[in-house]
Amino acid sequence: MTTAPVGPARRHADDAAALTALVDSAAPGDWARPSPVAEWTALDVVTHLVEWSRGFLTGAGVTLPDLDVGADPAAAWRRHTADVQSILDDPRDRRLVNPHIGTKPVAEAVDEFYTADVWMHSWDLAKALGREPDLDPARCAAALEGMRAVEDLLRNSGQFGPAVPVPGDAPAQDRLMAFLGRDPAWRP
Repeated sequence: MTTAPVGPARRHADDAAALTALVDSAAPGDWARPSPVAEWTALDVVTHLVEWSRGFLTGAGVTLPDLDVGADPAAAWRRHTADVQSILDDPRDRRLVNPHIGTKPVAEAVDEFYTADVWMHSWDLAKALGREPDLDPARCAAALEGMRAVEDLLRNSGQFGPAVPVPGDAPAQDRLMAFLGRDPAWRP
């Protein structure tokens, strides 16, 4: 039996649920904990995911209300996840226009840029909270292969640090995070 490919709405639901479990597991004092992203706390990881994507969606004519992530990170994250999921569950014929990526169907743009960011930043949040992240090895390997093809573009964006050296036979998750500039052995 062949499994149907996972589409943008399902992938977002799954990745957001994994990050929601981390968010819900955080104690109030955990939000100030450092993360593997230089100068970011656990709260900054969630704030980043909420704020940039809400701005990103304006390119599809979608205006979502601002959320105060700092006041209640878990409530803001759950609201944000529901807002994004509702767009993916009913994308209509919305197209997202962005000067960096051009014009794409909104579900494709969210999947490629935002949902992938949720998935990768779940590693950061898990580490910040003292948990051991467990990203799918096949997905890590595929993401790494795709990113290597545009490495210069990624590095020049300023959004990724220099690659961290790891052995060639390191697990796919470690190789991906090292490529992104994270130390796979990082501890808070």
